[in-house]
Amino acid sequence: MALPKLKVLVVDDSGFFQRRVTEIINADARLEVIATASNGREGVEKALALKPDVITMDYEMPVMDGVTAVRNIMNQCPTPVLMFSSLTYEGARITLDALEAGAIDFLSKQFDAIAASEAQLHKTLTDKICEVAAAGKKAGVRKSFSTPIPNSTSISNNTVASNAALVRPQVMRSATPASKSLRHVEVVIIGTSTGGPAALQTIFKQIPASFAKPIVIVQHMPGSFTKAFAERLNKLSPLTVSEAKQGDKLKPGHVYVAPGGMQLMVDSRNGGCIHIHESDDRISYRPSVDIALASAAKHFGRKALAVILTGMGSDGKEGAHLLKQAGGTIWAQDEASCVIYGMPMAVAKAGLVEKIIPLDAIGPMIFDEAG
Repeated sequence: MALPKLKVLVVDDSGFFQRRVTEIINADARLEVIATASNGREGVEKALALKPDVITMDYEMPVMDGVTAVRNIMNQCPTPVLMFSSLTYEGARITLDALEAGAIDFLSKQFDAIAASEAQLHKTLTDKICEVAAAGKKAGVRKSFSTPIPNSTSISNNTVASNAALVRPQVMRSATPASKSLRHVEVVIIGTSTGGPAALQTIFKQIPASFAKPIVIVQHMPGSFTKAFAERLNKLSPLTVSEAKQGDKLKPGHVYVAPGGMQLMVDSRNGGCIHIHESDDRISYRPSVDIALASAAKHFGRKALAVILTGMGSDGKEGAHLLKQAGGTIWAQDEASCVIYGMPMAVAKAGLVEKIIPLDAIGPMIFDEAG
């Protein structure tokens, strides 16, 4: 018996883009476009009336922009949202606002930037819509957005909207009988994908300025997004956050965001530094958590701590295996607090993790055990 199709609402002020996206979605047996809307206000009204399973949302529209529409939808009828974004610095800033407001994920409106062929485009877009719908259903249809979210691009400790902070488990599970001391750790590497921006905001609010180890973030993001994301984290975190550059020294209390479209490696020589390289076309993720962890295994071994957060797929599993062999430590976010329990599940099922931790506990635990 065939499963019912997922109902999709397409919100975009371009009639051409509406038709293009609708054609692609309706060609997939899993999906059906039930309506389109030409601005954010109309999108909110149709979301309330039609109750779609998932919404695709443009970021810049007349009457009401996409970010405001997402806020209204999350307040009135929480629904999984996939944002369409431009690959510009301003597009990145707006998309990060949308993720903060409650959107689950995003894709570029420049289709040639996300797929080399028409068939690949169809698969990328429709798979992403299905992933976003599944993530929303897992999240209890975004119950964390039951209170209004301020209409502001600033982030405070009291108002950060987390895509991943759902129901916090009462206990932290450990894969080993007792915790080991991690005071010897010299670098922390955090790997994540879908749901990562909001999860990282939660974590870095909670790590005090006195934390004296360098932290590297490998977040799957386009190259035009990582600078804006680093700036956003820097504003909310007591630590110093910047986009990583070739030759950066690994400084205590400094957070380095791997640049999108490139590969980051850590090196323990010369006091510890970062290398940034062009990516091989055969590597799916740019940046790749596997590559960053493999370099940590080679140069830091037991002196590295890896934390794998929410994300689709299994990037990080192979690198975590190498790091584990070298004596390093791997933690994973727990399933209940993940937007997508893919990357953490991969390392957990492989038997590589020592702790499985709810999102809200990760920042304090990094500080307490590795600080």
